Amino acid sequence: MSYSQKNTPTLSPADLYQLKRWNTPTIFNGWEQITKQSPGADSFNIEESHDFMPQMGPMVGYAVTLVIEPSNESHRHTNPNAGAEYRAYLASIPGPKIVVVQDLDKPRIIGSHWGEVNANLHRALGCVGTITDGAIRDVDEMTNAGFKALARRLCVGHGFVHPVRWNCEVEVFGRKVNPGDFIHADKHGFMTIAPEDQSRLLDAARFMDENECKTVIPSTRGGADKNTTELLADLENSIDEFRNNVKTKFNNSGEW
Repeated sequence: MSYSQKNTPTLSPADLYQLKRWNTPTIFNGWEQITKQSPGADSFNIEESHDFMPQMGPMVGYAVTLVIEPSNESHRHTNPNAGAEYRAYLASIPGPKIVVVQDLDKPRIIGSHWGEVNANLHRALGCVGTITDGAIRDVDEMTNAGFKALARRLCVGHGFVHPVRWNCEVEVFGRKVNPGDFIHADKHGFMTIAPEDQSRLLDAARFMDENECKTVIPSTRGGADKNTTELLADLENSIDEFRNNVKTKFNNSGEW
């Protein structure tokens, strides 16, 4: 069976490594300056997710997608070869990959697709982590495998976990994700970035972070020697400088 991704990876390994050094809100701050999309909630999860390995920092990668239904044993009989076919799909896609799993049992979670074995298996196939609106288990063992997880909750069992569909659009935490979507995720949640926005993303995020650090943030520190009038004046000047820098860099409104 042959597979195709919606998007072809466009970022270099160096860019991916640097994007991983920033948290997801910082990436969003840069992205909203360069995208033609609405900078509202259309790009990130609108339901609460939980990062069970926050010490691992952010993860970046391209989405591979999977649908499961651990409460339904019939899937194992309908397509007994689904596991091998799904793993062939994984192996056919370049990494780094983030496995985005839609659990059809939500909100009544019956079992986990993830544990020590699957984390190591997917890591060997170039996957760096998962975003699942279901559950995970074996948290310490998954962490030891270097496999990060954003999930709804923890659970004990695995149920009748078997691939139902893959390489298809899924919806997790109120956000639709397609195979090949570029994802940046951390303890705050996750966001997807369209191909046309990826090449400018790193520069934009870096600029926005430096702009904050050179303008507004310094004006809020060391204010003990200033009276309220002086402090407010400094704040307004720094906000104006921040906005003007954004306007100059991105030729937009500079709202903040």
